[in-house]
Amino acid sequence: MGAAMRRIQAGNALTAFGIGFTVPFLYIYVAQVRGLGSMAATSAFVAFALGALIALPFTGRVIDRRGPVPVVMGAAVAASVGALSLGLSTGVVPILLSALALGAGQAVMQPALATMIVWCSTPSTRTRAFALQFFMQNLGLGIGGLAGGQIVDVTRPESFTLLFGIEAVMFLVLAGVIATVRMPQAPSIKDAMPKDPAQAAGGGWKRMLRNKAMVQLCLLGFVLFFACYGQFESGLAAFGTEAAGISPSTLGFALAANTGAIVVAQFVVLKLVEKRRRSRVIALVGLIWTVAWLIAGFSGLGHGSATMAAAAFVSTYALFGIGEAMLSPTLAPLVADLAPEGSVGQYNSAFALVKQMALALGPLGVPLGAGVPMLYIGIFVLVSLGIAGLALRLGRQLSPVQDNPSLLGGRVVAQGPAVAAKGAEQPAERVAV
Repeated sequence: MGAAMRRIQAGNALTAFGIGFTVPFLYIYVAQVRGLGSMAATSAFVAFALGALIALPFTGRVIDRRGPVPVVMGAAVAASVGALSLGLSTGVVPILLSALALGAGQAVMQPALATMIVWCSTPSTRTRAFALQFFMQNLGLGIGGLAGGQIVDVTRPESFTLLFGIEAVMFLVLAGVIATVRMPQAPSIKDAMPKDPAQAAGGGWKRMLRNKAMVQLCLLGFVLFFACYGQFESGLAAFGTEAAGISPSTLGFALAANTGAIVVAQFVVLKLVEKRRRSRVIALVGLIWTVAWLIAGFSGLGHGSATMAAAAFVSTYALFGIGEAMLSPTLAPLVADLAPEGSVGQYNSAFALVKQMALALGPLGVPLGAGVPMLYIGIFVLVSLGIAGLALRLGRQLSPVQDNPSLLGGRVVAQGPAVAAKGAEQPAERVAV
């Protein structure tokens, strides 16, 4: 791993640490500490998601034209301002505006950092690089959440101001670290995907929508994110507390089990999946999540003791974590490999937009999870089986190398800023990682 990649991963981990300080406590902060009620707290989450949905459609084009470094730095500053102002706000309007800025900043960072990882890696190292990013994110979030829990005090608003202040500082640290990164200038070679001629004319979105493999991947990604991340703190939590009788403390243990499974299993799982077909790895995730939903259903049947129900519910979150660990080295590198030269930022932004849309719609599962729990479980068992089917269908749209990059052997596909004229004359060079 080269200096550029080390700095990207370090900045990513520090940012996740800062985010972990505030994410578990945002609802309590708005509803109780500031005394604005549950409606205002819900509106803050909506504003957070809205900021992401507004910013992401324009992000990819800027990344591809200006490079990811200034985009990350600008997004980090915007997120820092949003976090600090959120910690100082006492009224509904300032809180919503702050959440809007924070949501937009955090969302824009995702595809920009992903593009930096793509530029600083090769097909043979990209899978491991994204696995490391996911591992560091979850480790940072987990440690940040634990540390934040020791600081917060609902009777002391200034303790929450401190949390948001720490988050704001971490975003500025990210901007400072990224400012020192020297991105590689990789020559173009014959194995690279051809440059998208529509990109310069502003037709990149239309061209992307004609890419059947990318469209299918976005559809698959939406279902994946809706069925997993979109349910964690909404529908599945409602099912657990209402149908399974899970206590809030047990829900906290379940979330910790999810993070713990990812941290423990990430690199074990990586060795199992990095040389296998991506479409089949995703299909296997669908089957694992099918089992997870069935176990969740068992926890809500009421046939066992409260301890058995709690254990089943915690196991559900752990199984989701194992599936996430399998997806982290699979989805993001696949997006990069589907992107034509010069369009990596736009493809990453499009996929991030799909994720945000799935997360925004995730709470639609709450009424079913709380009111018709077994129907809720049944629907998501079918959805998880559908993930397996969609993944196998996607595999038929991928080239052998896109589906299994280990087939490349020692060859390198450059995805960084290309020097096209030189690429036709010079031999391929390996980017130092």
